[in-house]
Amino acid sequence: MEELRPSDLKSILHSKRAHIYYLEHCRVLVNGGRVEYVTDEGKRSLYWNIPIANTTTVLLGTGTSVTQSAMRELAKAGVLVGFCGGGGTPLFSANEVDMDVAWFSPQSEYRPTEYLQRWVRFWFDDALRLEAAKHFQRARLQRIREYWLGNRALRDAGFTIRAETLEPALDSSLHAIDLAPDNTFLLTEEARLTKHLFKLAARAMQYGDFVRAKRGDGGDPANRFLDHGNYLAYGLGATAAWVLGLPHGLAILHGKTRRGGLVFDIADLVKDAIVLPQAFISAMRGDEEQDFRQSCIENLSRSESLDFMIDTVKAVAEKMALSAP
Repeated sequence: MEELRPSDLKSILHSKRAHIYYLEHCRVLVNGGRVEYVTDEGKRSLYWNIPIANTTTVLLGTGTSVTQSAMRELAKAGVLVGFCGGGGTPLFSANEVDMDVAWFSPQSEYRPTEYLQRWVRFWFDDALRLEAAKHFQRARLQRIREYWLGNRALRDAGFTIRAETLEPALDSSLHAIDLAPDNTFLLTEEARLTKHLFKLAARAMQYGDFVRAKRGDGGDPANRFLDHGNYLAYGLGATAAWVLGLPHGLAILHGKTRRGGLVFDIADLVKDAIVLPQAFISAMRGDEEQDFRQSCIENLSRSESLDFMIDTVKAVAEKMALSAP
């Protein structure tokens, strides 16, 4: 078998990469220059290729191991690796620690510094940091509006929200965001709107009464799928921060309670828009975890969520740096 050299790999922008992998009960290793995962079926070992040049994140679940050579190749390709429990949650600590989310980040010293320099120009000013958080929240609302009302796949799956029901709720939240005096108010408003969106989604899918359980305590399918999908969004959030060279600790909204809150800030841009409806759709269809995960990854990819995350962070960095003294 002809071996691949690192120089043979074509560089694909992270925002254009198509794959997120969740693996369990397998070994990740290098075979013939390729990164593969190996599963055992009876007396046979089955080898499956991981296209690392087109992958953003690899989550290693229950019963997995990874070799040093595989980690080397994953790092060269700029793939973030996280160890997690079954079903993708929770993620366990490694290098970059975000509460109970953590990532082995590729150790490249050649990432851009321009966005970090712009970020820190405003980050130490409380008023400017609050304004940056408001920009994130406005982008989040616009994403929900566009995806929930304009996505044909949601309608085909039975997830139909009338504009006259959704838009007043988003407009009210936008008004509250504009007037928010501090981060605590902004976090409260974010939670209030999300709770209302849960009600709309449950009603649209005829799910019945729904109460959001604490992470890891969800007994019903929708809660489990929400936890699972949110961690996929965190993987993209961590990738966006790494690509732009921003440390996870420079949060603008969640930072007071979570050292790696920037990942949560970035992931919130798409969680309610993309993950939330798919969780209720998959729950009502009776999907297995793997089916939900595949649907969620496809939705994140088709909606160009990583592109949206990166573009939003770049725009906020540029805008707020201009406002800094």
